[in-house]
Amino acid sequence: MKTEQELKNELETIRRGTVEILSESDLLEKLKSKPKLKIKAGFDPTAPDLHLGHFVLLRKLKHFQDLGHEVCFMLGDFTAMIGDPTGKSETRKRLSREEVLKNSETYQNQVFKILDPEKTKILYNSEWCAKMNFEDVLVLTSKYTVSRMLERDDFTKRHRAGTPISMIEFLYPLVQGYDSVVMEADVELGGTDQKFNMLVGRDLQREYGGKAQAVITLPLLVGLDGVKKMSKSLGNYVGITEKPIDMYGKLMSISDDLMWNYFELLTDLPLSEIESKKQGIKNKTLHPKEVKTELALLVMDQFSGMDENRRAVEEWTAIHNTKKRALPDEIPTKTIGSEFFQEKPPALLYVLAQVGFIPSVSEGRRLVQAGGLYLDEEKITDPGLLLEQGKEYLVRQGKKGKFLKLLS
Repeated sequence: MKTEQELKNELETIRRGTVEILSESDLLEKLKSKPKLKIKAGFDPTAPDLHLGHFVLLRKLKHFQDLGHEVCFMLGDFTAMIGDPTGKSETRKRLSREEVLKNSETYQNQVFKILDPEKTKILYNSEWCAKMNFEDVLVLTSKYTVSRMLERDDFTKRHRAGTPISMIEFLYPLVQGYDSVVMEADVELGGTDQKFNMLVGRDLQREYGGKAQAVITLPLLVGLDGVKKMSKSLGNYVGITEKPIDMYGKLMSISDDLMWNYFELLTDLPLSEIESKKQGIKNKTLHPKEVKTELALLVMDQFSGMDENRRAVEEWTAIHNTKKRALPDEIPTKTIGSEFFQEKPPALLYVLAQVGFIPSVSEGRRLVQAGGLYLDEEKITDPGLLLEQGKEYLVRQGKKGKFLKLLS
């Protein structure tokens, strides 16, 4: 039996970085009555790579794991083929089973950078969903009403706007909730955008005669742009498998205000110490760059070796020393074929767009106008600059020091 102080400490660890616990009294009762809770977190393998946005949830799972609870990492290989309608203004494209299985394998390889594989149970919801017959599905649909489905914000907006909602999208939260029934989950974790789906699971557990899970919602991590949630499609992300030097560069680019949110959600630094650093910057006894470097290393050390990470910081610092800039140890190289010079010398921006160094020529012009593109360490001022055949060029983009060597 846990003492009151042990329960208090456990709840404090669980609360950190959460938005809501529904309900805390239910969770406390479960902690008192069961020495080991079954913690569920579902991941739809719709994209093959994990980033720091996923890391917020994985860290909370790790907290439960460290507290001695059973973590069930559930890959929604079945639900991924339905397509999660959360936050979508139109019906989502379904993935093939081959795509789902390939992404699932990548997820597993990456998730064990954070979770202890010996203490993690990997589940696929196709194990029970694929076995359901049509009668089972009808019974499941009878447990929930259309009016309750339309309480969901994105469904409500689409219904009012006259935008189609397919029946299969109504099934998604039901199947996610049914996962909790089968798993007999005590607690389910998810982002705030999953609150409705997780509450459906809580209701369905009662409908099937079981005990309702506690639901814990976690914030959606704001991306590097400081505005929208971290997303690979938006390009404002930090991948958990990125090289230390790239991870460091990205983390150093966040705003001073955003780093406090990252400290709380991505590190275990005590909140009192975070507040102390905030006051230190305010009264100018600490420099924001030093504090941000500490944040970056605290995050990086959870994915790579400490020595490797500190070497990456040294290399990045040398590269970005404007007085004496060093070059990276490895610079991507592209050879420009003779076909580029058949009619006339090609424009540098055209070549950079063709080899994928910049998204487009127009984006290249914008970079030149902003002073963000360099050739042999000299700022480019002419967007129409032409290349000569038989020469070598060193191109750098922006302050982050993205380099490319061109061989013509």
